[in-house]
Amino acid sequence: LDYELNKINIHVMKLYKSKPLVWGFIALLLIVIMYYVSNFYQVKENFYPITIDDAEQILLGKTVYQNNCSSCHKVNLAGVTQWKIRDDKGNLPAPPLNGNGHAWHHHDEMLFKIIKYGTGSFVENYKGDMKAYKDKLSDEEIIAVIAYMKSFWPKDKYEKQIMLSYK
Repeated sequence: LDYELNKINIHVMKLYKSKPLVWGFIALLLIVIMYYVSNFYQVKENFYPITIDDAEQILLGKTVYQNNCSSCHKVNLAGVTQWKIRDDKGNLPAPPLNGNGHAWHHHDEMLFKIIKYGTGSFVENYKGDMKAYKDKLSDEEIIAVIAYMKSFWPKDKYEKQIMLSYK
């Protein structure tokens, strides 16, 4: 029994002596994990401003727009003609997204949230049909749609909106 207790005591002493090394390793591991997690979120947060510089992104945006947005906002992004006048249900119709509406007055994060979460999720008492696409479109597709929309805007409106979107 004494022999077994001595073996256990030796193992405990080894563990005790290596404790600073173990805690140092754990601290280092936590620092590395925090670094990678923070970099992941930084990339996710810093996709603003969304520009029209990437032709492939705009092409993706066109496809996603045509499949998901054009039924309300029209193929040419012109929206409903009387978009400022409520319909018979009291809802505001789909506005133009081609630079003739108010979309360019919003920074990219707002446009992204409108598409992802729907306007009603953050505008109190919102009356309109803009639904959330969070379960249908990826963040990349939403960003591509915004780039596609911006490709229709006159240069002056595009440049003003880009300035709004810098974080």
